[in-house]
Amino acid sequence: MTDNTRTVLVSGASSGIGYAIAQSLLDAGHHVIGIARDFSKIKPTPLASNFYHYCIDLEQLDELPNAFKPIQKAHPDIDTIICCAGRGHFASLEEFSYQHIRSLMDLNFLSQAYLTKTFLPTLKQRKQADIIFIGSEAALTGTRKGSIYCASKFALRGFAQALREECSRSGLRISIINPGMVNTDFFEKLDFRHGDDEKHYIRAEDVANTVNMIINAHPGTNFDEINLSPLQKVIQFSTEK
Repeated sequence: MTDNTRTVLVSGASSGIGYAIAQSLLDAGHHVIGIARDFSKIKPTPLASNFYHYCIDLEQLDELPNAFKPIQKAHPDIDTIICCAGRGHFASLEEFSYQHIRSLMDLNFLSQAYLTKTFLPTLKQRKQADIIFIGSEAALTGTRKGSIYCASKFALRGFAQALREECSRSGLRISIINPGMVNTDFFEKLDFRHGDDEKHYIRAEDVANTVNMIINAHPGTNFDEINLSPLQKVIQFSTEK
């Protein structure tokens, strides 16, 4: 451990980008508190002794304030939050049920706002702290069949921009990373995915490396927004719609 050791809260830490970020931070010697709905897939191989996990369903917004209290009590030294939780749902707007619209916005945006609000007062009091949102290229341009997903990511991006202004007089830095198509299980239940060549996708580890770059930067440097793209954008469809 070094004087630069962080205590990092990572939402969506059980799989995909969140898991890669958590593992990278642990490898660097940081303490990591993971939030996810289910950690059963990684229980046979625990990440590390300095990893603490909490099973929380972030879609249950009304329960979140109480669900976060044990984390605040057990880990008062949290100085970094990485908001990774989210999922994809792509369809024409008329194909969405009202419940699907609500659940996607709740998870992809509102749960991140709740998490941030909970820990923001403490983070603003620290000499140095970070909040990093994992956004999406869908936060940059609206796309066909992406109306609700894009809306959730546009909301997260706008939230990060406004929060950055609110916190500019403190030592709290606010960043957002907008990856393109990442090679994770995000696409398992979707009817499209990236191409198979390594030039067609981003690795989750590349996003994790970007997170490490942000938190290791000079305290006076804020990475407002970082966009990551595959070298070649290739989309494969399993069915035509």
